[in-house]
Amino acid sequence: MRAFVDGAHERHGRIDVLINNAGVMPLSTLDAGRVDEWDHMIDVNLRGTLHGIAAALPLMRARGAGHIVNVGSTAAYRVDPTAAVYCATKFAVRALSEGLRQENPDIRVTVVSPGYTRSELLDRGGDPEVRAAVRAASDSLAIPAAAVVDAIGYAVAQPDNVDVNELVVHPTALS
Repeated sequence: MRAFVDGAHERHGRIDVLINNAGVMPLSTLDAGRVDEWDHMIDVNLRGTLHGIAAALPLMRARGAGHIVNVGSTAAYRVDPTAAVYCATKFAVRALSEGLRQENPDIRVTVVSPGYTRSELLDRGGDPEVRAAVRAASDSLAIPAAAVVDAIGYAVAQPDNVDVNELVVHPTALS
């Protein structure tokens, strides 16, 4: 992340927006004891977000402006069986975002929390039966990834004195 942010800063002279979109979701029950997968979720979903913040925040603070968009999940607002660890990481992303906002009044911070979205998120890891069931639900309900992009664009396009704190984007079938 540091090399990515430094490269963008060197090329463009500043960092206006960082979109932290880190996520893996190998679903299983806790009693399955898939500790390696839990560690991987924590490393990607939580530490990945932290590393993005650590890379961009000093440059934004030095400029007195910037916008960090952390992609969370609707799983940050509830806990589902087979998703306790995933939900915990996305709850943590929400908490980090709120702390970041409170600590940095000159930096805009947005959490965009998509629900079922067409993506590769379900392609790896977890319990195969759980993955198949969630994939079936996702295939019938999922919104296109472009809907999440549009939500991010909405937040970023607001005037500098407007901070869209959270956006929840999910299929209308789940409204």
